[in-house]
Amino acid sequence: MFKQFYDEASSTLTYLIADMESKQAVLIDPVKENIDEYLNIINAHQLTLVYSLETHVHADHITGGGQLKTITTAKTAVSQACGADSADMQLKDNDVITFGHEKITVIATPGHTAGSVSFLWRDRVFTGDSLLINGCGRTDFQSGDAGKLYDCITGKLFMLPDETLVYPGHDYNSRRVSSIGQEKLINPRLANQTRDEFIYTMANLNLPKPKMIDIAVPANRKCGVPEPQQG
Repeated sequence: MFKQFYDEASSTLTYLIADMESKQAVLIDPVKENIDEYLNIINAHQLTLVYSLETHVHADHITGGGQLKTITTAKTAVSQACGADSADMQLKDNDVITFGHEKITVIATPGHTAGSVSFLWRDRVFTGDSLLINGCGRTDFQSGDAGKLYDCITGKLFMLPDETLVYPGHDYNSRRVSSIGQEKLINPRLANQTRDEFIYTMANLNLPKPKMIDIAVPANRKCGVPEPQQG
C-alpha cells in the first residue's frame, strides 16, 4: 500500500508505505497538524505504524513524528547529522529499514541541510528537499552546502535508473511525482549545469527566510514534541 498526503499550509508531501501482509507501515515526513488524517487511514486498514522517518530537520513545519510515537509507539528516525538527539534511530548512509517484507534504504544526500537523507523503496526515491520536481532545496541555512548537494544529486540520485520515480518533500506547483530521467534532462538547476554553475545559481537565489524556521527547527530537533516544563 502506498499513499501520498499533501499539507496545504507548508506544501509538504507526506508518504505512507505499508506491507499489507504484516500490516506494518511507515510514514515519511509527517506533519503535526495532519496526524488525524494519517491515523484515519492507518486505523481503517488496521495497520501498525512502526516508523516515522524524516528526510531532515524541517524549517517550514513541525513534524508529527514525536506525537505519533506517543499514540502508536512508532519509532522516530532522523539522520545522525541532524542533531535530533531525541530520535529513536540515528540514520546513516546505506542503513536499511525493514518493516514486514519491505525495506527502505537510506541515501545520505546532504547539502540542503547537513543531515538531509533520501529514502529508496522499490522503484521510488523519496528525496525530501534535496531534489525537487524541476528544482532542489535551498542551501543557505542549516549548514547547507551547494557543492555537497550537487555532488549528492549527480553522484547518487542521478545514478539510480532513469525510470526511478521521484517523490519530493515539497511541491509548490501542484505536481506530485517526477522521475530520475526527467530531472536529469530538464531540471533547470541541474540539467547540463556544471558544479560551479550550480553553486553560483544557489548563491544568488535571494530567497526570503522561512517564516517558521525559528520555531520549526528547534521543535523538530525534539521530533516535534517539546520537553516538559519544570515547576
